[in-house]
Amino acid sequence: MSEKLWVFDTTLRDGEQVPGCQLDTREKIIVAQALEALGIDILEAGFPISSPGDFNSVMEISKAVSRPTICALSRAVEKDIQVAADSLRYAKKGRIHTGIGVSGYHIQYKLRSNQEAVLERAVKAVKFAKNLVEEVEFYAEDAGRADKEYLARVLEEVIKAGAKVVNIPDTTGYCLPEEYGALIRFLKENVSNIDQAIISTHCHNDLGLATANTLSGVQNGARQVEVTVNGIGERAGNTSLEEVVMAIKCHKEIPVYTDINTRKIYETSRIISKLMNMPIQPNKAIVGRNAFAHSSGIHQDGVLKFRENYEIIDPKEVGVEESSIVLTARSGRAALKHHLGLLGYSFEGEKLDKIYEDFLSLADTKRDIGRKDLLSLLGEHIDNSQFITLEEIQYQRGDGEEANATVSLTIGGKLLTATSKGNGPVDAVIKSIKQLIEHQVVLDEFLIQAITKGSDDVCKVHMRLMHKEKPYHGFASETDIVLASARAFVDALNKLPVN
Repeated sequence: MSEKLWVFDTTLRDGEQVPGCQLDTREKIIVAQALEALGIDILEAGFPISSPGDFNSVMEISKAVSRPTICALSRAVEKDIQVAADSLRYAKKGRIHTGIGVSGYHIQYKLRSNQEAVLERAVKAVKFAKNLVEEVEFYAEDAGRADKEYLARVLEEVIKAGAKVVNIPDTTGYCLPEEYGALIRFLKENVSNIDQAIISTHCHNDLGLATANTLSGVQNGARQVEVTVNGIGERAGNTSLEEVVMAIKCHKEIPVYTDINTRKIYETSRIISKLMNMPIQPNKAIVGRNAFAHSSGIHQDGVLKFRENYEIIDPKEVGVEESSIVLTARSGRAALKHHLGLLGYSFEGEKLDKIYEDFLSLADTKRDIGRKDLLSLLGEHIDNSQFITLEEIQYQRGDGEEANATVSLTIGGKLLTATSKGNGPVDAVIKSIKQLIEHQVVLDEFLIQAITKGSDDVCKVHMRLMHKEKPYHGFASETDIVLASARAFVDALNKLPVN
């Protein structure tokens, strides 16, 4: 029989510690509400003693969401704990997460203390917190490198003092999956009162093992996982929520379930990526741009015949509309035939072979093959009214931060021009283009990457547009970021289906 696995999300605490990813209170509330809709159980909202802003954010998040338990972090210091409790006063369900380092490294070099003194501080902190809130979680920092017998003794005492959850962090991401799982199993077997508490995992990704360690912990008895959306966090990041949840959903032999609404994973991932200004790597599991994209001919043929040949997850299960069959020089006849079919053409035998030969020649010289390219291969008349050519852009900043832009496009043989204002040149240019097109599109993703070095950098721009709930990608490279952005936007527009 499956047991409930509690999902503890620390995106707004450990995740927000990434340099450059700090959010204001309004943005944190948006994230908190998205996490509530996603179905997390515990939301670690911040470290209240760290700053007045963090204190206020925990307090406002407590007002804004009602379903998850709101958790506030503290050190094993009475003032920290009191401030955490104060920040939780509006929470429907509040939890204080307090703890202390338990490894030899932390005891000797960080705390400059000894095992007995640390144990005493741990127990005292839990007792104090227990008098202020109903739920107390204890974290044994750097447990992954701690003496197991000492760790077991600490946990036994803090459980006696009132801790209902005991967190076993692999703080430095050092453990191997077998090693971390064995530690959880050891604690299950050697802490006499462990049945009175839930064991929690909290793994870091310094060696790329956070998800594997977390799953190993669950398989050995942990029933809470501490995770972040997109795996963001200190240094190389934390355990990825989406990876753990979907691994459990795929592997029915793991005897747990979560209450996560997996169809909201992709949406939540994008919200957090945008607000924190932290792009998601294209090959990121579950939520990356290429997670459900196929360009190899062998893979494309297999997916087109039966999706599960190469996909263990239905994209719709995580909120992605469909897989992508991307045409490249590695694509096979099956993918080409599929795309030609979408255009209303059907070819077999020698005719398909000839088109495929011409396709490969083109694909070797052009990175991205679109509808216009395919029609050209067929020698078909191209209805230019369906295609857009960027002719010219002009832009300048106005007073303050406002910018003006004028864009000229050729659509259906007609030269059209529009002028718009925006909060920057790129915004003004995109608004001008939108004035001239018939399609209703939403700019869902906008990434800029430097390709060369120096003041004359060539930058690569990727844009993801949403049209009728389907994504369309555009790419461009230029030394001018504004021009590259305009070209990428038009590139994506030219991939939209014919009306």
